[in-house]
Amino acid sequence: MADRSRVRLFLVFWLFVLSTVAYLDRTNISVASIKLMKEFGIDKIHLGWVLSGFLIGYAGFQVPAGWLAGRYGPRKTLTLALVWWGVFSAATTLVSPGLGNILTQLIAVRLVLGMGEALMYPAANQFIASWIPPQERAKATGWLFAGVGVGAGLTPPIVTAIMLAYGWRASFWFSAVVGLVAALVWYLASRDHPEDHTGVNSAELTYIKAGLTEVKPKDRKPVPWRAIFSSKDVWLLTISYFAFGYIAFIFLSWFFIYIADVRGVDLRRSALYSMMPFLSMTVCCLAGGAISDRLSQVKGLYVGRCVFGCVAMLASALFLVFGSEARDTLVACIILAGGAGALYLAQSPYWAIAADIAGPNTGVVSGVMNMGAQVAGAITSSLTPWIAAQFGWTMAFYVAAAMAVVGAMAWLFVDPSQSLASESGSAAASLPLGVSATARH
Repeated sequence: MADRSRVRLFLVFWLFVLSTVAYLDRTNISVASIKLMKEFGIDKIHLGWVLSGFLIGYAGFQVPAGWLAGRYGPRKTLTLALVWWGVFSAATTLVSPGLGNILTQLIAVRLVLGMGEALMYPAANQFIASWIPPQERAKATGWLFAGVGVGAGLTPPIVTAIMLAYGWRASFWFSAVVGLVAALVWYLASRDHPEDHTGVNSAELTYIKAGLTEVKPKDRKPVPWRAIFSSKDVWLLTISYFAFGYIAFIFLSWFFIYIADVRGVDLRRSALYSMMPFLSMTVCCLAGGAISDRLSQVKGLYVGRCVFGCVAMLASALFLVFGSEARDTLVACIILAGGAGALYLAQSPYWAIAADIAGPNTGVVSGVMNMGAQVAGAITSSLTPWIAAQFGWTMAFYVAAAMAVVGAMAWLFVDPSQSLASESGSAAASLPLGVSATARH
């Protein structure tokens, strides 16, 4: 038999690149805000409104994004998303007092940018459902979300260097150009289905399709909205991912400012210290995907996805509590980075289960689940500085730890063996380990 081609591996790697670019575009404003607030006279509370504007657009467009990914395919959808990000990243530099209220302009631009970024992960998971066999899904999603850590981790030093040399606006132009280049590569290299890609040989196609019968958009039945929104497992995943998002966005939106202002670290060292949680996220996201797949094969899906996710969330809660109490800044950063890493051990199981239970409707179910995290992100972007102002940053991290416990408990009630039957709108029978929901028709 001929050696298998590895097109799917390159495309998963490029999803990692796209995810990195997404978080560069998303978090650059957190670093640039140090200069932006000074230039426009914006305080932290109003900055929270700007950050929440992005997340409102992002959360509100999750379900339509999932539908678009299913209807038009991840190739076109992700290309559109990247072009959109580039345009509105550049538009951030055009805000001016001469055009009206600065705060309104910033919120509007970030809201529309968030709508475009909403396409990223539902479309990527739709791609994974079509291209990646079940035994590799958690590892694939591990690579996808490792881009979160890399993007958010590289953003502080890159944006800081550009900002100090050329001003904060230049950092947004840099993000825009990078996004457009990434879009071009994705459009040229990807296809919605492996059988449509000339680089995929018969050995790789057979490997991908073993136990997997993905339905092409033109052959699909209508989206089973009733089954999706009445599914216990979809709601539990959404609640748990809400808790995940609340914690993650403290790091994504506020950690740089926490290090710089609360811990009193200078701008350059803040950029380095604030990389720690994101490097931890990257390593643990990759490790979590591999561990989850391995446990699922040896102990079953419930242990590999749900129990593993629960333990990771509980570990994150402990790190957040102890890190917030640390006196030394470096020690605090290291422990809190451990909390971010433990959180991201659970990242892959969320998205792997969404692909397993949803099959051809993976984009929609991923969008529903991710909407929970983004709503939480919008809340934490504004609530966290208020809690910190009223009760201190230690209490802000304690609230995040409590959310981690809620997310951990929700994991225990998820049944990863149940699939959504797209034809009938009723739950499908239990699937054996390693058989995707897309294998049921």
